[in-house]
Amino acid sequence: MLKTDNARQFLIAAACVALVGCSSVQPVPYSGIESASLLKPNSQDDARRVPYRYEAPAAWQTYRKLIVDPVVIYRGTDNQFGDMREADKAELAGYMQSRFSEKLGRRFEITGTPGPATLRLKLTLAGAETTTPVIGTLSHFDIAGGVYNTVQAVRGGKGSFTGSVTYAVEIYDTATNRLLTAYVTKQYPNAMNIGASFGSLGAAKTGVDKGADALIAQLK
Repeated sequence: MLKTDNARQFLIAAACVALVGCSSVQPVPYSGIESASLLKPNSQDDARRVPYRYEAPAAWQTYRKLIVDPVVIYRGTDNQFGDMREADKAELAGYMQSRFSEKLGRRFEITGTPGPATLRLKLTLAGAETTTPVIGTLSHFDIAGGVYNTVQAVRGGKGSFTGSVTYAVEIYDTATNRLLTAYVTKQYPNAMNIGASFGSLGAAKTGVDKGADALIAQLK
């Protein structure tokens, strides 16, 4: 039994070491989105999660209404979906549409009509990873996996065998059609969030929620 446990811990530890390299893969300024040519590497503290950003001067507090366009699933060759099923992409896009509308509706009046003091939000789902069934949860309890996830939590990194979501945000002033901000972000749960490791899309959906909360904070 001891040998079996040791072997299991060794395998998970080896896999976690391999994941350190995998987790270094970052989103790109996807060539197929409208703001691609304006996106620049982000040098701010949030660069790990938001590697590319564009900002124009904007008085966010003067905007009262928001149009949330239907979430677009990115089809460019530089997408980062891997072999994700189309059904999972559609489910994640639907969840993103619902949660961003709900959360941003606490700050803005959601509308369908352009006009003064009105923003337009365009969301492009550009990539995602699913959580590895069973192993994603078990790795939080295993000694080797627990150590890895603890370190990742401190670093703000992604947990072992855990999913994520990658998307682009573009926000326009509807009265002038001027782009006010755009960025590409990769969102995922805290590495010690065991609850988010249940279900293949659980971590990606938690990332959507975190991303929506971060956007609300930016637009205050």
